[in-house]
Amino acid sequence: MHKKKKTSPVQKDYQILAKKKEPKRNVILNVIRAFVFGGFVCFIAQLLQFAFINYFGFEESQAGNPATAILIMLSALLTGLGVYDHIAQWAGAGSAVPIIGFANSLASAAIEHRSEGYVLGVGGNMFKIAGPVIVFGTFSAFIVSIIKLLVQAIGG
Repeated sequence: MHKKKKTSPVQKDYQILAKKKEPKRNVILNVIRAFVFGGFVCFIAQLLQFAFINYFGFEESQAGNPATAILIMLSALLTGLGVYDHIAQWAGAGSAVPIIGFANSLASAAIEHRSEGYVLGVGGNMFKIAGPVIVFGTFSAFIVSIIKLLVQAIGG
């Protein structure tokens, strides 16, 4: 068990000063921006799906895959060009819409560690982020499948 360290009077004064200097966040505005940007990303995805269905002859069930791939490529490209950081600064949590936020985090890790080489720098650091996501996704799919099998066995 760790004992909680007591703060000194100087540390308490510093914490009070830091709280006063901390910029106030406009929560309502941040929520609206996140909602608008997240909705805009979903709108773009729907437009892409519509284009793949109507102009390229995809089935509705298949049109989501290339639309998702385009969103991933755009997110990685915007990250590489340094634009995604400005978007994220404005949109906040809305820029973390799962697919583009994940692509941004992978591309950021790759860019940040490129000086260490392609294998250990770029590849190694990208998979530090992607690995847990893949493992969690696989494990979650396994658990959901077991639950589905149990429900089917009990019900049918």
